[in-house]
Amino acid sequence: MHETAWPHDDSWKGWWGKNPPYHVPVFVLTHHARAPITMEGGTTFHFVTDGIHAALNRAKEAAQGKDVRLGGGVATVRQYLTAGLIDEIHLAIAPVLLGRGEHLFAGIDAVSLGYKCTEHASSDHATHVVLTK
Repeated sequence: MHETAWPHDDSWKGWWGKNPPYHVPVFVLTHHARAPITMEGGTTFHFVTDGIHAALNRAKEAAQGKDVRLGGGVATVRQYLTAGLIDEIHLAIAPVLLGRGEHLFAGIDAVSLGYKCTEHASSDHATHVVLTK
């Protein structure tokens, strides 16, 4: 991964205000090195420039045996899926026609990676599917 200096103003602290909703250490994948940001409520943002495995290892260490949750866009989730690093994924599928966008499972053979559907539930507003490895 190519690392460069943080190209933005260091005073920017995100969209959440002084107390983000996470209340745990957060490890942000980036190409731009930046010092950690400590916020109210126990959230510290750590910026990881050396890839998905490094970010996951740091998150597991910080979690001390508790769950680690992955958040991010499709490209990030696809990296973790194809590397087989996600134990369980909960998909909420809403019946909204969006048009173009990134496809989460395009070219990914989830069955060959060891995933199976372990839960599903539908309502008028969404279908929830849990895939477990």
